[in-house]
Amino acid sequence: MNRRKIHRLKQVIVVRSDLKMGKGKLAAQVAHASISAAEEAMTRSERWYRDWKVEGQAKIILKIGSEAELKELLRRARAMHLPAALIQDRGLTQLEPGTTTCLGLGPAPDDLLDKLTGNLKLL
Repeated sequence: MNRRKIHRLKQVIVVRSDLKMGKGKLAAQVAHASISAAEEAMTRSERWYRDWKVEGQAKIILKIGSEAELKELLRRARAMHLPAALIQDRGLTQLEPGTTTCLGLGPAPDDLLDKLTGNLKLL
C-alpha cells in the first residue's frame, strides 16, 4: 500500500534571552511571532498551516543568546524555505524602537524544525 508519510507539525518561537524582558513583554513578543509566522505559512505553505491547526497548533518556545544568533537562525530558516517571521519591538515600553526580540518559525514538519533548532534550550 502506498501511504504518504505523515508529519507532525509544530511552530517554534525563539526568544532572545539577553534582553531580560519582563514576563508580559515576553508573552506579547511571543504572540507577535506566532501570529506573524502563521500568517506567512498561510500564504507560503497553506497545507502545513491547515494541518497544524487541525493537529492542535503545537508550539515550542526556545531561547537564544543574541541578536546575531537569531539573525543567523533566520538566514538558515529561509535557506530551508521555512515560514519565518523576525519580530522587532515598536519601543513603546521596555525596549528601544526596532529591537529584535524573537523569531517565529513554522508551522512546519517537526523534523525540519528540529534540524534547525534542535540544539537550543527551552525558555
